Amino acid sequence: MSAHTEGRGPATVAAPGGAHPPVTDSQQPAAPSGPAESGRSHRRADRTPRGRTAGKQLADYRAAFNASQLAMALVDHEGLVVSANDALAALLGAEPDALRSRPAADLVDLAADGRSLLAYGEVLNGRSPRLSCTRRLEHADGHPVWAEVTVAPVPGGRRLLLSVADITDRRELQAGLRHLQMHDPVTRLPNRALFFERLSGALESSSYEHGGTGRIGLCYLDLDGFKAVNDTLGHRMGDRLLTAVASRLTECADRDGRARGGTRLVARLGGDEFAVLVEDSTGTEQLADLARSLLAALQQPFDLSGQRLSVSASIGVVERAADGTTATGLMQDADTTLYWAKADGKARWTFFDPERNAHRMTRQALSSTLRPAVDREEFTLEYQPLVCMADGAVRGVEALVRWQHPQFGALAPNRFIGIAEEDGSIVQLGRWILRTACRQARTWELGHPADEPLFVSVNVAVRQLWDSDLVADVAGILHETGLAPHLLQLELTESAVMGSAGRPLRVLQALSDMGVRIAIDDFGTGYSNLAYLSRLPVSVLKLDGSFVRGFRYDDGTHPNPADETIVEAMVELAHRLGLTVTAECVETSGQAERLRRIGCDTGQGWLYSRAVAPDRIAGMIGTSPLAI
Repeated sequence: MSAHTEGRGPATVAAPGGAHPPVTDSQQPAAPSGPAESGRSHRRADRTPRGRTAGKQLADYRAAFNASQLAMALVDHEGLVVSANDALAALLGAEPDALRSRPAADLVDLAADGRSLLAYGEVLNGRSPRLSCTRRLEHADGHPVWAEVTVAPVPGGRRLLLSVADITDRRELQAGLRHLQMHDPVTRLPNRALFFERLSGALESSSYEHGGTGRIGLCYLDLDGFKAVNDTLGHRMGDRLLTAVASRLTECADRDGRARGGTRLVARLGGDEFAVLVEDSTGTEQLADLARSLLAALQQPFDLSGQRLSVSASIGVVERAADGTTATGLMQDADTTLYWAKADGKARWTFFDPERNAHRMTRQALSSTLRPAVDREEFTLEYQPLVCMADGAVRGVEALVRWQHPQFGALAPNRFIGIAEEDGSIVQLGRWILRTACRQARTWELGHPADEPLFVSVNVAVRQLWDSDLVADVAGILHETGLAPHLLQLELTESAVMGSAGRPLRVLQALSDMGVRIAIDDFGTGYSNLAYLSRLPVSVLKLDGSFVRGFRYDDGTHPNPADETIVEAMVELAHRLGLTVTAECVETSGQAERLRRIGCDTGQGWLYSRAVAPDRIAGMIGTSPLAI
């Protein structure tokens, strides 16, 4: 053995499982006799204790490697297993010798994930210091093994240490906890969190690529009158009912899934709200059939602990392409459609209607901007003449508000007055209308001192009688503008006036005592309780336009005598009570002639003029009569 080889031998120690075993004392050559040999022997003698130490350490490493409860293997630079310990063999259900020379990536299924396989290659080539990932492995007997896999280089060599930690128990515990977290404790159905997770996943995946339809459907349902069950029979019975409902919904969904294919998910979203998600739906017909079957299943009585309960449900149905749909948008539309089903009478299913939804969205947009619109001066008033039927002269005008909306353009009152009444902004808006109309009437009066002044008629909502001090508002505005009280007429609908008692009646009486005229608008379409007319401080009846429109000739020559008889009776009754009568929606000279013959006092309609700007009204004052 050459001196060079002898010098390298003891210093070269292979890693555990390596091809070069340590050199033992029995393998050392005899001590040399010459001077040169003596020098080499001296150097060799200096290294011998370290060689013994290295050998002992190597033996300890190997013993620890084989005795470790952590599954491990040494992997060479080509990715092949050099040696594997008993723990790894037991984890995989194999013999340690059978694992040698096998690709380590195959043992722990790194190829199942392209990203992990790429990272493993980086570690194998020395470009990355470590790889950690979680893998689902399979034991030789077939049961699954969840493992946490770590690959890292062994210091001082080109080999890698593969360690595999069995985390199956931890994963099962996590899965159990997740199941509890993601399922409803009463019905055992998926809860809201799991439902939205599945919904988001369904919308994000491209089912077209896997032979799917690329569409998604949803039935969102709510039990009708469920609160009454809880209130009368208790929450325990309510929970039993919810469990029975969940069972029927699941049966229907499974039956539909078997018949049509695709994935169904039935979930309880909270309270008495449930959802059935249909992935890869085939169209609206499929969702309609499913909704019908769900409704029919729930309409069958439930027998619960001797109690026979009957319930119904309202269902909102949405079906559309998954592409471009968001979970939030889909649920908003489903919730809106469920509300429609409730509003339409309950115990029914309703499909999402984009046009109806657009109207709702417009309504919401108007509601959110209505209050500040008054401050931004987005409203204007137009005036429609009230014409004396006897001579065609303009006696007054009705003020009609218009909203110059920055987004939707000019809006007529029927687009926003109802909204203003609902949210209470009608009080602020009504006060502005009243002030503007009175100021304009006073301007006309001052501008035409030689002519009889026009009165102005302003519509008042019932909420203004309750939510504001209307008497103080009217008194203050009349004083502010200088308009005489008898030149102001306030119009209220028949349904608002008839049956008035308490505060509304006192308000009307105070306004009448002030000299303001009170008119009942759309008379003949509401309660028509004529007994109230003698007790209300009313001075004018405005006949609803439906009566006037009936004055048209049926065959072009002969009028309908019933219409004329009804109107004639109402006019005569009003006159006997000391009231004047205004006919709305007068559009033809024939209608005007018949109304004049019956005795109607004033008329209003397109025959005379549409609602126009204030300067157009000024031009009508003191001029020749309008069409008579």
